[in-house]
Amino acid sequence: MGANKHLILDVNVIVDLWLEEGSSSVTETLIMEAAASDTQLWVASAAMATLDYVARRAFKTRGVPPNVVAEMIPQLMENLLGRAKVLTNHGFEQSDIYSRATDFEDAQTAAAARSLAGQMVCIVTEDSSFDTLGEISKKTPTEALAWMLEKESNSAKQAIPFIDLAAQQAALRPMIERGIETVLRHGQYIMGPEVKLLEEKLTAYTGSKHCITVASGTEALLISLMAIGIQPGDEIITTPFTFIATAEVIVLLGAKPVFVDVESDTCNIDASKIEAAITNKTKAIMPVSLYGQPADMDEINAIAAKYSLPVIEDAAQSFGAEYKGKKSCNLSTIGCTSFFPSKPLGCYGDGGAIFTNDDVIAQACREIRVHGQSKRYWHTRIGVGGRMDTIQCAIVLAKLERFDWEVQRRLEIGARYNTLMDEHGMIRVQQRADRTSVFAQYTVLLDNREQIQGKFKEAGIPTAVHYPFPLNQQPAYRQFRSADNTPVSNEMAKRVMSLPMGADLQEGQQDWVVRVLRSLS
Repeated sequence: MGANKHLILDVNVIVDLWLEEGSSSVTETLIMEAAASDTQLWVASAAMATLDYVARRAFKTRGVPPNVVAEMIPQLMENLLGRAKVLTNHGFEQSDIYSRATDFEDAQTAAAARSLAGQMVCIVTEDSSFDTLGEISKKTPTEALAWMLEKESNSAKQAIPFIDLAAQQAALRPMIERGIETVLRHGQYIMGPEVKLLEEKLTAYTGSKHCITVASGTEALLISLMAIGIQPGDEIITTPFTFIATAEVIVLLGAKPVFVDVESDTCNIDASKIEAAITNKTKAIMPVSLYGQPADMDEINAIAAKYSLPVIEDAAQSFGAEYKGKKSCNLSTIGCTSFFPSKPLGCYGDGGAIFTNDDVIAQACREIRVHGQSKRYWHTRIGVGGRMDTIQCAIVLAKLERFDWEVQRRLEIGARYNTLMDEHGMIRVQQRADRTSVFAQYTVLLDNREQIQGKFKEAGIPTAVHYPFPLNQQPAYRQFRSADNTPVSNEMAKRVMSLPMGADLQEGQQDWVVRVLRSLS
């Protein structure tokens, strides 16, 4: 479902195909090859009316009876749209495009192609004077076929995004635009119908009883802590090797984060060290499913049950992963995830969700996210403005249509990375056999990270470090560092480096990343 190249079919090419004239045989081959590869075909919405008109006139000129044409055109259109997507146009109202255009229909098609920015795009046309606005490549069907099939030896060396959101958007663009337009039409930008629909779909996906969408992954954690009644002076056991939000929400409520070290192979919290950190002030345990892989949730839940403590899974990176056959976010008292754009399931801004099977906690979360209201202007508890925007919910709904495929692709790409790393003796974060990882990041362990990052930058390959400093080493959190008891976290912070990863990562790109890493290690 990912697309490496994008071909926009012009009206003249489609009409020739329907009439079986000109380059129709090449165009048919082009369409067949596109279906068998990772190439996406498009028809510009701006050209649809012209296509209908020109096709009807062409068939009439050839003596096809009007009643036959009236039956043929809808069938041809249906067949076309079964093989190509409609590329809608936003932004043509800009005066600079009008002032530059020599052919408004052509220019509209070229303007629509802007939405595929960052991809390899061309317009397939027999019109040598097609107005591309000077921005988009155009090719004849023969040239486009050769371009689509060519295997450039250095194709993988083209810019590799850290995560390819542009390819994902191109694949989902019609559904995303339809969802956004629906929201713009009904105008319920806060708590619109898409909010409830998304919550229902996410509940079904995870198997949890309740889902409460919220403004961000951070809000999900904060609201969850508020819902279980965390007070100043309480202690929450968590990991120092994570994003700052995990500890931030604890401190914002006046509570104390108690940091427990991580495992050296998974970088997740070490469950064997949790019980020793429990005191009479401990009110919850908050493990983080780091890099897309859940922690040892059975062991953590067992410890929590022994001391009657709730467990909040910080699953900001692991939505879609499984632990012993159960979905992340439905593994403990509460599960919290993030829909930040780069997450396995992301929106185009901030968003998040809370999951629980506890009716009382769910009701508390729902009230807290709307300023503590149980009904309009009746505030039964302290709350926050923590709602997820309707438009962002519409975007996640569209992305859910592709999510199962993306999870499978992440599993396959992650497994392939693992094989390549292991073959060459490179050290990586490990995944346990009783769970899956959605590889929010693919992370390796290095002894000379800064040097290798510099070489990757020279090669045009982006990398990232998640995370360069443990939370108990951060200036604002050093007061919570009772002792230097997290040596593994300290070591991991010096060695981890994440590589390009995502459902649309191509094998050639992956091979090149590993080849560069191997040459430097």
